Amino acid sequence: MVAARNLIVADPKSPFAEAFRALRTNLQFTSVDKKVKSILITSSLPNEGKSTVVKNLAYSVALTGSKVIVIDADLRNPTVHKTFNLPNSRGLTNLLIDEGDYEAYLNIDNSYSNLHILTSGPIPPNPAELLGSNKMKKLLSNIQKDYDYVFIDSPPVVTVTDAVVLAPVVDGIILVIQAGKTEIEAVSRAKEILESVKANILGVVLNRVKESHRGYYYYYYYYDDNNPQHKKRRKR
Repeated sequence: MVAARNLIVADPKSPFAEAFRALRTNLQFTSVDKKVKSILITSSLPNEGKSTVVKNLAYSVALTGSKVIVIDADLRNPTVHKTFNLPNSRGLTNLLIDEGDYEAYLNIDNSYSNLHILTSGPIPPNPAELLGSNKMKKLLSNIQKDYDYVFIDSPPVVTVTDAVVLAPVVDGIILVIQAGKTEIEAVSRAKEILESVKANILGVVLNRVKESHRGYYYYYYYYDDNNPQHKKRRKR
C-alpha cells in the first residue's frame, strides 16, 4: 500500500487514492461478525509514515459519510497536528488529566464536517501510564459511542510500550511498514509483542513504495471444464 500526503483530496483519481479506498474497503469487510470501530495505527520503528497513513485513511473513510475521529496517542513525538495543520496547545493529555468534556477539545476538519481530530496536547512525563489508565479506557469507550470509526495514531511498538497498553482496548491494529527500510526482524518482533497481549492485528500497510514498482506484469491461472490449462495475463 502506498501513502502520500493529501492525495485523497488533492488527486482523488490517483493510484495512491485508490490504494486507500482499497484499504477502506478491506476494513469494512473485517466487520462481518463484529463492527471494527476503534483502530490503532502503529509501526515497528519510528519514521515509517504511520501519521500520513492515518490522515489519508481518515479522509477516505470520511468521504463515505461515516463519522470519523483521529486521536493522536503518540504522546512522545506527536505529529497529527502537523499533518492536519492544527494547533496543539491542548488535547488528549489535558483530557486525561482534567477529565473534561472531550468535545470541547476537538478540531473539525475544514474539508469534512464529519471528520474530527483530537490532537495530543502537551507532551507528558508519563505517556505509557496515561495511555494505560482507566481514564483512557473510559474516554475511548465514550468516543466510540459517538463515532463510526476511531483512528488512533500511536508510537512504534518495538521502541516503547505505549501501543502495547492500548492494543487490548481497541478493536484492531494496522501495522505500517516502510518499503525498502523496515527490517523483517523488526516487523517480526512487533508482531510478537502485539500477539503477546492478544491484539487483533487486522493487517499491514506497505508504505512509501516507489511508483516505478507498480509497472509490472503478473500471471495467474484459472481453470474451467473445457480448458483446464487456460492462461490469462493481466497488467497492473
